[in-house]
Order: sequence, then structure tokens, then C-alpha cells
Amino acid sequence: MNILAFESSCDETAVAVVRDGREVLSDVILSQADMHAIYGGVVPEIASRRHVEAIAGLADEALQKAKITRGEVDAVAVTYAPGLIGAVLVGVNFAKSAAYALGVPLIPVHHIRGHIAANYIAFPELEPPFLALCASGGNTLLVDVRGYTDMEIVGGTRDDAAGECFDKAARVLGLPYPGGRPIDELAQGSAGGVYDLPRARIDGAPLDMSFSGLKTAVVNLAHNAEQKGETLDRAALARDFVRAVSDELVPRTMEAARICGRKTIAAAGGVAANSILRADLVRACEKAGCRLYLPPLSLCGDNGAMIGAQGYYEYRSGAAADLSLNAFATRDIAKTAAKD
Repeated sequence: MNILAFESSCDETAVAVVRDGREVLSDVILSQADMHAIYGGVVPEIASRRHVEAIAGLADEALQKAKITRGEVDAVAVTYAPGLIGAVLVGVNFAKSAAYALGVPLIPVHHIRGHIAANYIAFPELEPPFLALCASGGNTLLVDVRGYTDMEIVGGTRDDAAGECFDKAARVLGLPYPGGRPIDELAQGSAGGVYDLPRARIDGAPLDMSFSGLKTAVVNLAHNAEQKGETLDRAALARDFVRAVSDELVPRTMEAARICGRKTIAAAGGVAANSILRADLVRACEKAGCRLYLPPLSLCGDNGAMIGAQGYYEYRSGAAADLSLNAFATRDIAKTAAKD
């Protein structure tokens, strides 16, 4: 089954062709990062307009690289939630038009389900059930993946997402947007242990997290040093910041796996590309005797292949939509179809 898949939830326009949920025939991405870097973050209106300009050409390119014709497309999948609403709407409306023109089913895909499904592409042997740590610029969740379309959130952030925290920390450290890779690279230049940064604990919710206090602490440290004319150890602060994020994510991931009875763990999302977090997950899983799946860096960020992969399993579960499909800025990952 050939699925033409669209992803436009933030600042990447991505189109892919995926066969049977696991084989990527093509995956083309147009990033807007350089454009938004001028503003230090994503400008929603600019992102939406850029998606409009790019999506048709990328669809043609994806089909050409996949070496299939329009008539060989069996279904169209698209991210319908969550994300920047204007950006998501561009993808949804184009996908609806494509599905209608091609006379094939339209499959709505939850963005975070797509990130989890990136592991199916990288690891053909991976099958549910497992525990997923999903950490990106807009979401930080612990998900019990009971089946390909049966999922439950068991923990998550109460405020800022981990990836958002990375971007804000990068800004005050004078690093470019997006901040994930620059902070990772800067942190390699120090062993840390210089700055005492907070780790949040939420009473009665041991699997939930909070990153707003950490973000504020980093901002205040940088601003206070500037006001006092003191030299900020940028590499040490980057290292201590990443360590604080990892200290919130990794222990809760392991505890969630224990509570859910899972011995297999998968990471997903842009934050899963961080080298320190990946190393900490490896050590924690080795200690607990858990099998760990870390997607390659190319599949950690937003891409169309992950939407096509999850779209295959959504289609098999009967989660097709009609032309009334809408976009949503927020949406529970437990929803099995766009109309639930």
C-alpha cells in the first residue's frame, strides 16, 4: 500500500511516500528554520504562507523520487493535529484536495503518533506494546503504546515543552534558532557542575513534569551575569541545563515503564536527538534490563515519512476521514480518529 503523506504542523513542509508502513520510498522536507531564525522562533503567519508556497511542488517531488505515478497512490495521510493551526490547515486542505482528486482514502494522523511511528521505519522488528518518551518543541509526553492505534498518556509536562525550553535557553546563550543542536554542541565543551538548576516535582503526579522554572532560572542567570558584568560560563550552563532536562525526562520514563509493565522503551521527537539525553537513556535502560529504541537523528525532527508510517496503521484500524476533516491546534493522542 502506497501512502502519500503530508506534514505541516510547524516550520517544516514535508511530503513522503511510504509503503506498508515501514518502507520509505521518498521523503522530502523544506525547512523554514533559517527564515524564522531572524525572529528567534517560529512566526505562525510566515510559516503558514511558506507551507502554501511549497507544498504542491514537494508533492510532485516526492512522487518523482518514489518513482510512482499518481495512479499508484492508494491513500493520502496528513497531520491534522496538534500544531500551529494555520500551518496544520495548509496540510489538511491540500491533502483533502489530493485525496479527492485521486479518489483514494484520506487518513488523519496525530502528529505525536507520527513521531512514535518513526521508530517503525528505523526498526522493522519493533511492535507494540512499549513505552514511548515523546519530547519535542511543542510536546513532552510519556505514552503507553498498547497497540499501533491504542495509546494512553501516562505523564507529561504541565507547562513548557522540553524543546521549547531548549530554544529559550539557546537564545539567552546567544545561540541560533532552533536551539537543540547548538546547545548540544556547546555542552560538549564542559563537564558542567557549575550552575545549580532546578528540577521540578509535582505532588501526587510522579510522572508529570514542569520546565517553566528551569527556563526562568537559565534566563535569570544569563541576565544577572550581564547586568553585573560577570563572565558567564556558557558551556557549563549549557551542560548543566541539558543535565537538568535529562534528570526530569529519564527517571520518569523508567518509572512509567515500570508502572505500565513495559520492558521496551522508544524515544521520539526532536529532543530525542540530544546526545546527552540519548546516553542517559542507554545507561538507564541497561541498568533496568529494558530494550531501548532510539531513532536516527534524521527521523527525530518533523518529517513526512513518520506520518505515512502511522497512517498505514490508522488506515488498517478504519480511521479514514471525509472532506469535512478539520485541523486542531491541540488534540488528545488517545483519539483514534479525527471525529472522536
